[in-house]
Amino acid sequence: MSRWSLCTWKRDGRSLRRALPTLTVLAALLTTAAGVAAGAAGAVERDVLGSGGLTQIELSSFEGDSSVRSLTSSALRDARGVPGVREVVADYPSVLYAEDEGTYDLTTHTLTPGDDLPVTRGAVPAAGLGRDEVVLPAATQGSDLTPLLGRTVAFGYTRATGAASGTTAVVRLRIVALYDPSWQADGPGAAYLAEESAAFLAAARAGRTAEAFRDREGARSAVAVVGHQTQVAAAVAALQDDGFSASAVSDRVRDLPGLFGAADLAMRVGVLVLAIAAVWLGAVRAADSARARIGQFGVLRILGVGRGELRRILLGEAVLSGAVAGVGGVLVGAGISVAAAGSLSDLLGLPITVPDALPGPAWAVAALTLPTVGLALGTLLGSRDALRRDPYLTARAGA
Repeated sequence: MSRWSLCTWKRDGRSLRRALPTLTVLAALLTTAAGVAAGAAGAVERDVLGSGGLTQIELSSFEGDSSVRSLTSSALRDARGVPGVREVVADYPSVLYAEDEGTYDLTTHTLTPGDDLPVTRGAVPAAGLGRDEVVLPAATQGSDLTPLLGRTVAFGYTRATGAASGTTAVVRLRIVALYDPSWQADGPGAAYLAEESAAFLAAARAGRTAEAFRDREGARSAVAVVGHQTQVAAAVAALQDDGFSASAVSDRVRDLPGLFGAADLAMRVGVLVLAIAAVWLGAVRAADSARARIGQFGVLRILGVGRGELRRILLGEAVLSGAVAGVGGVLVGAGISVAAAGSLSDLLGLPITVPDALPGPAWAVAALTLPTVGLALGTLLGSRDALRRDPYLTARAGA
């Protein structure tokens, strides 16, 4: 790079730094799209596929929809009999509330194979939760539940006694683990129980025995686990043919609300647009800059400066402009994607951390280098005609 490049780039308003704003915006857009896609992909890989999602099938029950099979005991037995299915765990939502310590209500759910809780204290037993065990958020509704870890605590629950009446009953559960309360796949303040315990609470709230509730009302949803991911498609088809609302958990990768696919497409289009724009801007700006300063260049030619040196001045300006645009675009784009991580988490229903939201190394390198390489290439193309002009004729015309 010519030693004059930095001086002319900083001082001359007709230098190639005029391409800086446009390239910075394009690099920022590419980086933002890469960060959004990386955040979505990282969350899906960690929380959906990494937790066994490739071998899981979601079953849903819709109240009042006769076209979908209810998840009653007999229906779940049929689901367990589908070839390839080795386990079906049903979810029975209900409510627990503080009996003695604190003031909070907790929505209860079955801890299913699809729940990859971010446990912060304690541990979920490898064999699964026992009937008298529960996993709680570390904090909820202003109450710190950390001191309760390892203790057996009395919780209140509702036992229906009539059409519109009920009494308060007490169940004692041991808190075996606490999870990060920002993980809200089932909403804020969810407690996770064994299937039998969750069914007991849901049945009590409906005024039935657990057996009658499971036989008549059934579960809200369930997770079926197959032996291998290659069996998922056949199992989903068999379950759907049997009247179940069934979908592969891995389909969440494709069923994200347009954002993941749009961001991925935006990245690929962004690379092409950034490269083309950098070359085009380099050619146009270099030609304009050379024509605007043709008198200066003519004088330099008369003083013995060759075309190569003039070309190096323009290339130096292009490299400086591209480098600044790339660095600025990456910083701005990464900042936007990190700032949007919280909103993106809410939109996808998956926790996205700051490292998740950072663009991948390959995309960051592309956003850094494409403005420089493209602008330099365009400069070589755009400056040829202006630099070929006869310096004496140019100087005389300027005089």
